[in-house]
Amino acid sequence: MTTNDSPQSVVIVGGGVAGISAARELRRLGYDGDLTIVDAGAAPYDRPPLSKDYLLGTKTMPDIHLAPAKWFADQNVTLVTTTRVERIEPDAGQVLLSDASVLHADAIILATGGTPRPLPVPGGDLPAVHVLRSAEDADRLRAALTPGTRLLVIGAGLIGAETASTALHLGASVTLVDPMSVPLLPAVGPEVAAFLHAQHPERGITTIHGSVTGIAQESQTSPLVATLATGDTIEADLVLAGIGITADTALAEAAGLDIDNGVIVDYSQRTSHPRVFAAGDSSRRRGPDGVLSRRAEHWDAAEGTGRAAAAGVLGREPVTEISSWFWTDRHGIHVEGVGDMSPSGTTVLRGTLGDGPATVFRLDGDRVVGAVSIDDSNAIRAARRMIDGRISVTAEDLSNPEHNLRSLLRSTASKG
Repeated sequence: MTTNDSPQSVVIVGGGVAGISAARELRRLGYDGDLTIVDAGAAPYDRPPLSKDYLLGTKTMPDIHLAPAKWFADQNVTLVTTTRVERIEPDAGQVLLSDASVLHADAIILATGGTPRPLPVPGGDLPAVHVLRSAEDADRLRAALTPGTRLLVIGAGLIGAETASTALHLGASVTLVDPMSVPLLPAVGPEVAAFLHAQHPERGITTIHGSVTGIAQESQTSPLVATLATGDTIEADLVLAGIGITADTALAEAAGLDIDNGVIVDYSQRTSHPRVFAAGDSSRRRGPDGVLSRRAEHWDAAEGTGRAAAAGVLGREPVTEISSWFWTDRHGIHVEGVGDMSPSGTTVLRGTLGDGPATVFRLDGDRVVGAVSIDDSNAIRAARRMIDGRISVTAEDLSNPEHNLRSLLRSTASKG
């Protein structure tokens, strides 16, 4: 296959959000050739519920499947599960599987995701030190989280905070340690970050600003003892390391593709080999100016890069870029964010944090560049339209709850 030919066979490696999104988009764009998804698990499933509803036990595995079996049949997508890809050979157009079978592929989409970053301290590999990336991880953690269990969570980012909240509901006693005094500042801005972090002690979670330098355990029946950089110690029955992921680039690296903290791709998600594309957590875009962007590790980014990879495989124009979006749930609070909250600019608060729905907007001049809401999805949808449409607004209009944001969008559009 040359870069301008339509492929007759496409193999997607990985059945997460990026892989399923790529398959959906290929079929939506009219691709009718052979399409295979290879996934090491029993079925493709959604990961965000693992630290929330699935860990809590209110959702089962079928509830979090990304697509029902009927969809694969209806879309003529071959799903190969419980099988790993051992090697890709792009020049030969082959994907070699762990069961010794070989798939032909005119194009390959790597949606390999990431692996949990191990705790880089002595004792970080003890059996009672958990990570949370897969359903199997969640199953093991849930089985161990009996009422009264003392859980130490290292890392107060999205996974750590969500798991701490869920563990509390399961009856555990939770301590949360993070080297940042107020985690999530770049993602949600100082106002919302401070509000969210304050929810932990209000709900009964002990929060510690610090870092763990080692974990020890005298025997398998003894408690874990975590030592902090201050020399203080914390006893726990379980530890969860929620310190991020490492891009899974093993297949790409073995195939000789360009790697730099991720598989390097262009805006069509094409790698350094014309037959191979990459999407999701493991991919990292290089702009036309040669500058590498940060890897995005959110659900929305995986879905968007999956669609972009599908378009790239078919030689279509890249999917129109829209502002990034994420969400998190903890302590009964639903948080959504869009755009970029890190730039300097004007902060506008709509509502009151801690008293019903509220949204913090970040303005650069008269343009919204980011927004984070507490229990107000409608405000985030409006903010996303403002960001993507580069719509001019005033701080007064945004902060006034009497001004309906949809009406504000319509009136601004009519003026344009």
